[in-house]
Amino acid sequence: MDRNNRLTAFSCRYGTIRGVLDWSLLRGPLPVALVAAAGVAATVLVRPRGTPLHWWTRWVPAALGGAAVLVALLLLLGQAVFREGLPWQVWAYAAGAIVAVALAVAGARNDARRTPVVAAAAVVVLATACGINVYYGEFPTPRTALGLGYPDQTDLAAVPAKAQRLVAAADGALEQVWSPPAGMPGAGQVSEVVIPAPVSGFAARSGWVYLPPAYLSGVRAQLPVLVLLPGQPGDPRDWLDGGRLAERMDRYAAAHEGLAPVVVLPDDLGAEFANPLCLDSQLGNAASYLAVDVPTWIRHTLQVDPDPAHWAIGGLSHGGTCALQMALTAPQVYPTFLDISGQDEPSLGTRADTVRAAFGSGPAAEAAFHAVNPLDLLRTRRYLQTAGRLVAGADDTEFRPQAERIAAALKTAGVPATLTMLPGAHTWDVWGPGLETELPWLGTRLGLTG
Repeated sequence: MDRNNRLTAFSCRYGTIRGVLDWSLLRGPLPVALVAAAGVAATVLVRPRGTPLHWWTRWVPAALGGAAVLVALLLLLGQAVFREGLPWQVWAYAAGAIVAVALAVAGARNDARRTPVVAAAAVVVLATACGINVYYGEFPTPRTALGLGYPDQTDLAAVPAKAQRLVAAADGALEQVWSPPAGMPGAGQVSEVVIPAPVSGFAARSGWVYLPPAYLSGVRAQLPVLVLLPGQPGDPRDWLDGGRLAERMDRYAAAHEGLAPVVVLPDDLGAEFANPLCLDSQLGNAASYLAVDVPTWIRHTLQVDPDPAHWAIGGLSHGGTCALQMALTAPQVYPTFLDISGQDEPSLGTRADTVRAAFGSGPAAEAAFHAVNPLDLLRTRRYLQTAGRLVAGADDTEFRPQAERIAAALKTAGVPATLTMLPGAHTWDVWGPGLETELPWLGTRLGLTG
C-alpha cells in the first residue's frame, strides 16, 4: 500500500472513531441496545446454567439480602454527600447494579460459570450507568463520558489577543453596527484555560472559554461576557458536556450574524465534591475569586466589552445560587444574573451546619452569614441596576419552591426578575434549555441586540 493509500485508510479509520465518539448516549440505538443486552444478561445472572436447587434457596436470597443492606448504606451516604438527596430513579438503577454484582459474586463460586456471570454483571452495571446518565443527561456522547477534547477545541494562545479592527457600539445595540467580515468562521471555539487567583488564593481547577464566531476573525466585535458556573458536585466543563454549551451558543450566534457573548466557565468549587458556598470563609475565598480574580483575568486576556453593564453571571443548581449571591454581593461586577434551579440560600444541610462550617460559631458567625445570604440582602439593600432571570423545573419539588421564594423576594425588593418554569426536574433537561430560553433576554440586556 503506497503512502497516499495509507493516509486515506488512516483518515477513514480516524473519521470512524470520531463518529463513534459522538454517538448519542441519551437516545437512539446505543441505549436501546444496552437495555436489550442487560435483559439477556439478567437471565444469565438469575439462572446460571447447571445451578443446583440450593442456588435458589440459599445463594439468591443471600445475594438479594446483601444487596439490600448495601443499598441502604449507600442511601445514607448519598444523603450526606448530596444534601438535597437523589431521585428514586437513580436509586432504582443503583440497586439493579448492586443486585447484579451480588448475583455474580454468588454465581462465580463455580469456576465453569465465572466468566459468563462476571460478563453478564458488567453488562448490567453498564446499562444501569447508562440509565442514570439518560436521567440526568450529564454525558451526551462517549467523547464527553471519557473526558476527551472537543472537535471545536483550540489553544487560546492561538487566538490573536488583539484584532486588526475592533467593532464596538458607542450607543445602542452592537448588532446595529456589526457586519460579519469575510472569512468569519461559522461556529465558535472552546479553550481550556487556567485562571489564576493572585488576590483570593483560591485553589481553582482549570476553566474553559467559549469564543463566538464574531471574536474569531481579523475584524472582531467587542462582545459582552457571561460567566457561567456548574452545579455541585461538578466541573466547569459540565456546561460543555451535559449543557451542550457550544452548540447552544453557536445556534444563537448563527441567528445574530456571529454575535454572542464570550462565555467564561471558571471553577468556583476547587474539587468535584467541594463546596465553598460561593463565599469568602473558612472554606476558601470563592467569592473574591469570582468578583476579583476572574474579571481581572478576563480583561487582561480577552478583548471584550469592559463595561460591567454588559457582563452577566449565571449557573445551575449550586451555580445558580452562586450567581444570585454574586449579583447581590458584587453588583458593581455582575449587575445581571441567571439563576437556574438554584437554592434560596447557600447551604451544607441545616443553617447551623452551614454557619459553623463557613464561619465558626457565635453571634459574629451568624452575622457573617446574614451579610451574604440573598434573602437577608434583599430585605436590607437596594439594587437599582440589577436585573435577572430565574429558571426552575416544573417537577423539581426540591428547588422549584426555593426559586419561587427568591422570585417573591426580588419582586418585593424592586429587582426586575422573572421566573420561568420548564418541563422536567433537577436535570439537564431543564438546565441547558433554561440557558437557551433566556439567551434572547441576555442578548438585549448585555447590549448585543436591540
